[in-house]
Amino acid sequence: MLVVRPLHTTDLDDLYTMTRSAGKGLTTLPADRELLQRKIDRAADSFSERCKPEAALYLFALEDTDARKMVGISGIEARVGLDEVFYNYRLSLIVNASRELGVHVRTPTLHLSNDMTGTSEICSLLLADDYKGGGNGLLLSRSRFMFLDDFRDLFSEKVFAEMRGVSDPDGQSPLWNALGSKFFDMEYAEADRLSGLGNKSFIAELMPQYPIYLSLLPDSARSVIGKVHENTRPALKMLKAEGFNFNGLVDIFDGGPVVEAFVNTIRTVRDSLNRQVVVSSKPVNLDVPAEQRVMISNRSFSDFRLTTIPMSCVGLNTVSIPREVADELRLESGEMVRLAPLKDGGLSPIHYDEAGTSSDGNARG
Repeated sequence: MLVVRPLHTTDLDDLYTMTRSAGKGLTTLPADRELLQRKIDRAADSFSERCKPEAALYLFALEDTDARKMVGISGIEARVGLDEVFYNYRLSLIVNASRELGVHVRTPTLHLSNDMTGTSEICSLLLADDYKGGGNGLLLSRSRFMFLDDFRDLFSEKVFAEMRGVSDPDGQSPLWNALGSKFFDMEYAEADRLSGLGNKSFIAELMPQYPIYLSLLPDSARSVIGKVHENTRPALKMLKAEGFNFNGLVDIFDGGPVVEAFVNTIRTVRDSLNRQVVVSSKPVNLDVPAEQRVMISNRSFSDFRLTTIPMSCVGLNTVSIPREVADELRLESGEMVRLAPLKDGGLSPIHYDEAGTSSDGNARG
């Protein structure tokens, strides 16, 4: 069984192994054991409420309970830019015109921006290679929205994701080579690493404050602005399906796009509902296709746990789960859970009662 839960200190070895295989360019999860341990410690402080809510970092592990190992990670940054300034480039236009000469020129530009300050960020999505496919990436990504839905007061009304931009197998970024390298006396990988560590003051000190004219950049750099790394395309596709859209901002180093959505418009949030648990001794075949599965969370803050069950388990007012699932989610009969379809186009559980007939059950429990 695959279960999403808070990241633990015991996950460090598995997490380090995954980051080593992820390649260069994954800023928030570098293959650095000391840094990863600090992130785990910060996440532990967040779930135990030992830090200010706005400074929290919630990191979730995907655990294979049979193998007893961590196979994926995803996260939510409660607020960005409140401690270290958070930078992006905003794509814009400068128009120059001369009526006498009959000239009207529109020049695309990049402006240094702090527009996302105070906004919640979904981040740090990584899945072990052996577990890709079968809806596991969907589970890891969308589980965050179940947590967001139950604890909205901890997050901003709008959330965003900064997507990994284009780089080659050696970690070289065309945009960095054409732009950033002219102002920073360091390699792209080092600048990106420092940014990931939160050491971002050097950006304001060294980057130009005036607009960057894209027409002065080579084609290789212009062509990657707003584009994602090949490995990031599935993640972007998932977010678009959830209702996220490009907001005109890009990463200052590799030009990767920033996508955003309001929490109440996110598909998983819109399609979720609450049901009361009935723990059953009746055996259930949990191995069903992704489009026939529904996510189920225990709605706990400090011990958030989530997995999937067949949609056939969902009734009009209750959801029947086998004991093995109840144990993994730490649930007992009578407790309330949150449910949402795992896959786009899947049949929403709100349309089915316990007899399998059509129903218009209360979508918000």
